[in-house]
Amino acid sequence: MKRFVIVMLMLTVVVSGMRGQSSSQNGGKSVEKNRKRVAVVLSGGGAKGMGHIGVLKVIERAGIPVDIVTGTSMGSIVGGLYALGYNAQLLDSVVRHQDWTTMFTDKEDMSYQMLAARKKQYTYALSTGMSFGRSGLKSGGIIRGTNIMDLFYKLCEGYTDSLDFSRDLPIPFACVATNIVNNTEEVFHSGRLPRAMRASMAIPAVFSPVRMGDKVLVDGGLLNNYPADVAREMGADIIIGVSVQSPPKTADSLSTTRDVLGQIIDFNCKRKYEENLAITDLPMQVDVTGYSAASFSVAAIDTLIRRGEEEAMRHWDELMALKKRIGIGDDYQPPHRSYQRSTLKQEKYRVTRYEFENMTHQDERFLRGKFSMKPGDSLDVDREQLITTSMRVDLFYQTAECRRIPDGDGMRVVFIAGNRKKMQAYVGFRFDSEEYAAVQVAADIPIANTMPVNADVLLRLGKRIKATGELTLHSMNLYQSRMACSFMRNDLDIFTNGNRDYSILYHQYQTELVPFSFNLKNFNIDIGTRWDYINYRDKLVSPRKENLDFSNQHYFSYRAILNYSSEDNWLFPTRGSRFKAQYVYLTDDMAKLGGKPGMSDLSAHWRTSLRLGGNLTFQPMLYGRLLFGANVPLPFSNAIGGQWFGHIVEQQMPFSGMGNMELTDRHFIAMRLQAQQRIGSKQYVVMSVSSARHADSLKDLFKHEPLVGGQIGYNYNTMIGPVGATLGYNNESKEVYLYFNLGFEF
Repeated sequence: MKRFVIVMLMLTVVVSGMRGQSSSQNGGKSVEKNRKRVAVVLSGGGAKGMGHIGVLKVIERAGIPVDIVTGTSMGSIVGGLYALGYNAQLLDSVVRHQDWTTMFTDKEDMSYQMLAARKKQYTYALSTGMSFGRSGLKSGGIIRGTNIMDLFYKLCEGYTDSLDFSRDLPIPFACVATNIVNNTEEVFHSGRLPRAMRASMAIPAVFSPVRMGDKVLVDGGLLNNYPADVAREMGADIIIGVSVQSPPKTADSLSTTRDVLGQIIDFNCKRKYEENLAITDLPMQVDVTGYSAASFSVAAIDTLIRRGEEEAMRHWDELMALKKRIGIGDDYQPPHRSYQRSTLKQEKYRVTRYEFENMTHQDERFLRGKFSMKPGDSLDVDREQLITTSMRVDLFYQTAECRRIPDGDGMRVVFIAGNRKKMQAYVGFRFDSEEYAAVQVAADIPIANTMPVNADVLLRLGKRIKATGELTLHSMNLYQSRMACSFMRNDLDIFTNGNRDYSILYHQYQTELVPFSFNLKNFNIDIGTRWDYINYRDKLVSPRKENLDFSNQHYFSYRAILNYSSEDNWLFPTRGSRFKAQYVYLTDDMAKLGGKPGMSDLSAHWRTSLRLGGNLTFQPMLYGRLLFGANVPLPFSNAIGGQWFGHIVEQQMPFSGMGNMELTDRHFIAMRLQAQQRIGSKQYVVMSVSSARHADSLKDLFKHEPLVGGQIGYNYNTMIGPVGATLGYNNESKEVYLYFNLGFEF
């Protein structure tokens, strides 16, 4: 009997608990059903919009449900991602880990490019694609927005197809753009979310507009920078609004063109602001003093997010009071939600079919061949971006996008091309304390054919002059063929043991044929032949070198070059390795040199980057060049000095502490140990020591005193290249070396 009573009591407790739980669940559902709908409205403001994230953190902490999100410009980006399910903490992490300097350029992501394209990207300060329509050159903005669009597609993975933003997103969302064809407001309630966000933040004259049919869309802030009215139209009962607009500048502070333009834009963005503010239940104004729309530094982002949080905390009591108006209790917490796809680990999916829009049949065939596309492939975001990068770089499309459409147990993948570029133009410029000033311009021009063919032209002006024309044939796989013709005018001062031995002015004519060039992302092999003609125009020779032969000569050479690089940054790497090896057989009659066997040139260099913790990177490097044969012509002698390989002449090798270019013996091997310390986000202090052995015979390589040098340098990395200075010393010239530079090396 006792056991029966105990069992009955236990059943009563369990059933009572289940009823209570059911009642609680039903009550929760009832609260969700009966409470008022809450909208969050986020204004535009460029980088100042980072303050929105701080406000969202406090809204979540207060337990305020968010049923609708609307935004303009940066508010559309933060709001769109929040509507996808990114919580405030995840948004904080996302914005802090972006390289915003690169995002607001059209530089292709280095990790998706072949080696030659990477080098070109870090040679030129300016690069732009040009396309032509019926009315001539199509423009509209300095930046096409390639990188920011790629970022949006990555962040919106799983939500990149055409959607109804109210029905298909976790939180109903809308954003605003301006149609400058008729100066009307364009409100996005549906479509492709990344494109809608991109249109909403297209600052006129900075970003190219988004063209959709007969609409030309730019930043929505021109007509509605704080779209509370849109939230009300979507059914919001209560509106929480966040503005990050700067206060008007005074007469004293309007001192530059930028200040004046900024003031005009800010006042223009005030349209509808007062009436939208009037319908906002809880408005917040983040303090953005001292920051502009372009303040995307790490420190600025940190401060703006913190100020957003501080502003929301000042309204804490109002937020808690708002819960009663909403119809929820003080302890209410909204149902947990999160973005369904990981932004760190990209998921692979099965491809049922590939499709191509706005592309020629030849281009489609090229992509299918190069990337071995076939149904049943496994694809992820990285592979998608590798293909779209090829569409822009190899096939010269201004824009390239990838869409996924669910299809049975996989995805139908559609690659969409924008307008084709007529040319890609490049401009580079530099100043240094040796050459003073130099400018280099180049252009890549696609040539229509059954397979992609492009012509490259280049002109360098300065102490050294260079003009090059090159044709490249891209096959449907990983192979290329190319032919190039060049003219170079070089004015050199050449030193030995720190003493200037001669100054030479010469012209070099060059024709190169590379029938075989094999390319992977980090790996390249070139096999070909070259003809050189050296024409000496003027020379000033010291008495010690009067016996040198300065007669005009021509040479034929056969070449095999291997290049590899996995470095994460072309200029200041923190991980990865770089390796180059080259074999050249030099002749003057295609078989011999001066009636004897030709000269063999074997050279290599290897560098790796090892991050030691924090911002310190250790970079050991081994390199050298060995020359074999009875004759070594002067133009192909070993040369050392300076900061880079091949800076003045192609066989030049760098050496710490040596600024002038010096000729050295036939056999040269060296080791360099370098430490790179990053300070902040853009400053670098680089220290290195080098040691080398050189001799005319391999057996004598270690008989003489080693060549030793060291240097320390500072560089500030800007969008137009590093600005810095280097101080060095070596035991051969025995002079202090001071070098200043501005711009990329070329």
